[in-house]
Amino acid sequence: MAGREFTPEEANSALRQVRPLAERMVEVRARLAELEGEQREVVRIVAGNGSGAGVGDARTPEFAQLARELQELLDELALIGVQVKDAGAGLVDFPSVRAGEPVLLCWRVGEPAVEWWHRPEDGFAGRRRVDF
Repeated sequence: MAGREFTPEEANSALRQVRPLAERMVEVRARLAELEGEQREVVRIVAGNGSGAGVGDARTPEFAQLARELQELLDELALIGVQVKDAGAGLVDFPSVRAGEPVLLCWRVGEPAVEWWHRPEDGFAGRRRVDF
């Protein structure tokens, strides 16, 4: 785990900056999913009438703008030192060290604070309450 390491206190302090970015990331990802679904429907309809015309033009300017915004949000979070694990769920990890071992402090949109950690190999399912 190269890069910044956070104490639990530092991770919670960083939430002032991370929370609004992560909340917007979830909103943008949800809208992109809606637009992807709409595009699949357009492709199905167009393909159903035997014509391939227009299928490549199904992406909207909104989709392109949101895709750029999502990338910008991911980049901002990376600059802070946060690892995005699931953009749709707003799940992020803060690299940390516990008893000399690399761990990840785990937080997701909707949680009040960074209160969980896990080993990198355990993932979200291996979350434990912060005790250090």
